[in-house]
Amino acid sequence: MPGAQPFEDIEVVEFGQFIAVPYCAQLLADGGAHVIKIEALEGDPVRLLAPLAPGETRHFISRNRGKHSLPLNLKHPGAPRIIDALLARADVVLTNFRPGLARELGLDYATLAPRYPRLVVGNVTAFGPRGPDALLPGMDLVVQARSGLMTANGRLQDGNPAVGDPPAADYMCAMTLAFGIASALLRRTQTGRGAEVDVALLMAALVLQNNGMVRVDKADKPVLDDLNARLAELRARGAPYTEQASLVPQIRTHAMVRVYYRTYATKDATLAVACVSPSLQRAFMRAVGMKDPAHERPITEPAELGRHYQALGASMEALMRTRTTAEWKATLDAAALPAAGVKLPIEMMEDEQALANDMLHDLDHPALGTVRVVSTPIRMDGGAFRPSPATRPLASETRDILTGLGFTPDEIAAMLREGATRAP
Repeated sequence: MPGAQPFEDIEVVEFGQFIAVPYCAQLLADGGAHVIKIEALEGDPVRLLAPLAPGETRHFISRNRGKHSLPLNLKHPGAPRIIDALLARADVVLTNFRPGLARELGLDYATLAPRYPRLVVGNVTAFGPRGPDALLPGMDLVVQARSGLMTANGRLQDGNPAVGDPPAADYMCAMTLAFGIASALLRRTQTGRGAEVDVALLMAALVLQNNGMVRVDKADKPVLDDLNARLAELRARGAPYTEQASLVPQIRTHAMVRVYYRTYATKDATLAVACVSPSLQRAFMRAVGMKDPAHERPITEPAELGRHYQALGASMEALMRTRTTAEWKATLDAAALPAAGVKLPIEMMEDEQALANDMLHDLDHPALGTVRVVSTPIRMDGGAFRPSPATRPLASETRDILTGLGFTPDEIAAMLREGATRAP
C-alpha cells in the first residue's frame, strides 16, 4: 500500500540504555514500529545527565522518541511474568546488557528461541560474543581506543590521544543493528523463523576505518612487522604517544595531504577541499590560478615528491589566506569542485540546506515545548519514515501498557505495591 510504513505492526521490546540500542529502536519507531522501552525504575541513566525537566535530557530526547516507556525491576520476582507477556507478542527484542546478564535473566537467544521461534533478538556487545575480551565491559571511548579509531581520528589533548565528542562507534553500531534487524525480519517472511543478530562496537569502529583496514600480505606484512617491532621498542623506553603515532603508515598521498584533500585557513575562517581524482586536481589548480608541475612531469622519487608537495602546499596556504572563505567557496562552486566552509555544530541548527531537506525536525515535547532535533536519516516515498512524537514521561504509561498485556487492575496494583514496576 503506498505510504505504508515498513515496520508497521512490528512489536519491539527494547532493553537498552545509552546510545546503540536506543537509537536503533528509534529508527524502527520512525519506520512505524511499536516500541516498548524497558527502563530501570529510576529510568535510563541518560535521563539523569543534566535534566531540563524531571527525567528529560538532551541525551534522552535525541534517541528515544516514539517509544512507550515501562519501568521494570528486572531482578524482581514479579518481573518474569511481565517479560513473558511482552515477548509473547513481540517480533523484535533489542538488548545491550553487560556481558552475561542476558543469560542470567533468560533473555539470551538460546533461551528465547525455543519458546518464541519467530522472535528476532538483536544484541549489542562491546567486543563481540567470543574471544579473550568478550566478557569485558566497554563504551564508545574505550572501543575507540581499543580499535585504533581514536588514533586514526588524530585528535590530541596535552600530547595524548583524545576522543571527539561525537560517539561515532555507537551510532555506526546502531545503524548496523537496524540493518541487521530489517534483514532478519525480511528473511522471516521467507522462512517463518526468527534470528539472532549480533553487532559489536568494535566492529563498528573497524567499519569506520575501512579505507585503511587493508593489508596485502606480500607487500605490507614485512613493513608492518618492522613497524610493530619499532613500536614495541618505543613503548619499552616510554616514548611519548606522538612519537609512537608517527609510525602509523599514511594511506593518503603527499599530493592529497599537502594540497588537494585538506583544510585551509582563509582570510576569515577555514575551507575544506576534497579533490581526489587527477581531473579534479587539475581543475582545482586552474580555479585558484596555480600550477602543479607534477601534473605535466610526474615525480616518481618519493623524497622529491614529498619536497615538491610540501613547497606547493605552503604556496597554497599563503594564497588561501588572501581571500575569505565565502569568496573562495564561490570560485570553487563555479568550477563544480567539492569544497565547504568549516562550520561549527551550533551553526547547523539553522542551516538552510539541512532545513530544506528536512534533516532537522521541530519536536513538540510535552514538558519542554519545541525541541529541534536531527530528523530520521532515512527517506522513503510516501512518508514511510517520519520523526515519531516525543516519548511520554517515565512511568506515565505503566498502567496502560500492563492493561494492554492482559493484566487485571488488581494484578497491576500488586506489581506496583511490590516494587516490580512503578507509576506516577
